Amino acid sequence: MDLKLEGKLALVSGSTAGIGYAIARTLAHEGARVIVNGRTQAAVDEAVERMRSDTGGTIEGYAGDLSRAAAAEELVRQRTGIEILVNNLGIFEPKAFEDIPDEDWMRFFDVNVLSGVRLARLMLPAMKRANWGRIIFISSESAVQIPTEMIHYGVSKTAQLAVSRGLAESVAGTGITVNSVLPGPTKSRGVGDFVQDMAHAAGKTFEQVEAEFFDKVRPTSLIKRFGTPQEVASLVAYVASPLASATTGAALRVDGGVVKSAF
Repeated sequence: MDLKLEGKLALVSGSTAGIGYAIARTLAHEGARVIVNGRTQAAVDEAVERMRSDTGGTIEGYAGDLSRAAAAEELVRQRTGIEILVNNLGIFEPKAFEDIPDEDWMRFFDVNVLSGVRLARLMLPAMKRANWGRIIFISSESAVQIPTEMIHYGVSKTAQLAVSRGLAESVAGTGITVNSVLPGPTKSRGVGDFVQDMAHAAGKTFEQVEAEFFDKVRPTSLIKRFGTPQEVASLVAYVASPLASATTGAALRVDGGVVKSAF
């Protein structure tokens, strides 16, 4: 299927690895010009080179912490005309509720919520002038099924749904769409490393820990495994495309059926 993304300029925040990298690579495969972002120049350079070799596409890099206002403002000054914004930058950390200090709550809000809010605010005027744009928040199934092991993370992901829906309503009647995508447990770099460490500590294989996780922690999963970054990226690429012009204000699940609802 031709997603008609040829020449579109896309920014994917937090895209040097994992889900973000898969999204950026998929958009590049579809002909979009892609800005890869990470916190360090070395990580960005490596990801850009690898993606160029893989896709043959037009790939740029921006090294900077986009949870900080100065970095976001600098990016928008340097790279005008961004048409597709994928807010993928995010952090997670399992921690008991009583052990989460105020500083952690603020840090999760800054990185997971405010980074996307700020980028959308900075890029929306140009999208309105062009009467076309795509803003996508990478949320999580944890937004609707708050995980007891990291409540602060779940709350930040719920906030993304509220921002996405409100922003979509604010641009009603335009060629701009705003959506959230909700991955389920996904074998991104961070999750893969975390599970591998658990397996090593317990003297088990990755597959054994994965099976136990879906038996005890996410028993409602219908696929009974971690999703892949590419499975998330495929949905995001469609939502970012002109073909998805009637999809807006939505919370789109690619969660392996973890959320036990037909709606």
